[in-house]
Amino acid sequence: MAKSLEVQKAFGWAAKDASGILSPFHFSRRENGDEDVSVKILYCGVCHTDLHSCRNEWGNAHYPLVPGHEIVGTVTKIGNNVKKFKVGDRVGVGVMVGSCMLCEYCNQDLENYCPKIVFTYNSIDKDGTITYGGYADMIVVNQRFVVHFPDSLPADAGAPLLCAGITVYSPMKYYGMTEPGKHLGVVGLGGLGHVAVKIAKAFGLKVTVISSSPGKESEAINRLGAHAFLVSSDPGKMKGAIGTMDYIIDTVSAAHSLVPLLSLLKANGKLITLGLPNKPLDLPIFPLVLGRKLVGGSNVGGTIETQEMLEFCAKHNITADVEVIRMDEINTAMDRLAKSDVKYRFVIDVGNSLYQQ
Repeated sequence: MAKSLEVQKAFGWAAKDASGILSPFHFSRRENGDEDVSVKILYCGVCHTDLHSCRNEWGNAHYPLVPGHEIVGTVTKIGNNVKKFKVGDRVGVGVMVGSCMLCEYCNQDLENYCPKIVFTYNSIDKDGTITYGGYADMIVVNQRFVVHFPDSLPADAGAPLLCAGITVYSPMKYYGMTEPGKHLGVVGLGGLGHVAVKIAKAFGLKVTVISSSPGKESEAINRLGAHAFLVSSDPGKMKGAIGTMDYIIDTVSAAHSLVPLLSLLKANGKLITLGLPNKPLDLPIFPLVLGRKLVGGSNVGGTIETQEMLEFCAKHNITADVEVIRMDEINTAMDRLAKSDVKYRFVIDVGNSLYQQ
C-alpha cells in the first residue's frame, strides 16, 4: 500500500460557489518539505483579483476557493535545504507559489511569465491539488517564492505591496519610467493607482492622476502628493493636456477607450496597461504610427524583483493606504470593494481575528 502524504491542518475562509460569499473552511496544507517554508499568516491584503475569483467573474474558479495573495507572516518551519530563512523571520508571499524553475523565464528570475506558473490560490499545483491562499492561518511555500519582509515596513500597510506594489514597480523599471523629471500619468486612483503615485514620486517623476471622478482631486494632490489632476471626462482639460506626458500607467479594469490616453502622450511615449477588463479594448493604430508610441502590458514581477521592490519601498517609506478589517468582516468588505468603497486597500488582520469554528 502506498504511503499517504503527510499534511498539516489549516483553517481559513473560503468561497463555496459563485455567490462569492466566504465562510469558515477547514482544509490541509502539505507537510513542510526540504525546499519549503511554513508561514504563520498575520496579515493578508484584499486584492480586486480576490473579488473576481470568488465570484467567478473570469470563469475559472475552483471551489472551495480560499483567496489572498498579499501575505505577511512569520516562519514557523524550514526544510533541510532552506538557507535564506530561519524560524521567526518576517516574510512575505505574493501572487505565485510555484513555476517550472527550468524555462528561459525562470532562468531570468521572471517566474511570473513561466507557462507553468502556480498561482497562490485557485491554481493547480505540481501534485495536482488546488492551491489555497492567504485568508487562512498558515501556508507552505517553496523557498524560491518567499521574500524577506523588511523590518521597517508595517506588516498591515505593507502587505498590499506584494501585489499592488510589484504590479506598478515592475513596468516602471522595465519600460524605463525611472528618469527624474519625466512626466507620468496614472489612470485610476485605486489600489494600484495610489501606490503607483507614491513609487513614481520616489523615482523623481512628475505625476498627474487621470480620473473620471472629479471628487478625487483633493485625495490625489493633498493626500498622495500628485503634482496635478486631470478629469478624463472633461474634454477641455483633456485637450489642454495633449502631448504633455512621457508615460502613462493605466490601472483601470473596466472597459474604456485608449484613444484619449494615447493623445496625452508625447512622441515616443509609452502607455502601459495593468488592468484586466473583461472585454477587448479598441487600439487605434494611427496614433501609434504617427507618434512612434508604444502600448504595452505587465504582470506583477519575479521574486527577485519583488524583493527589490520591498527594499525600495522600505527605503522611501512607501506603504499602501489601508483599512484593516477582521476576518469576519470580509463579506462586507467584498461588497464595498465591488463599489470601490475603500481607500485604498482592505487588509485582513488574520493573526488576531481568525478563530477556528
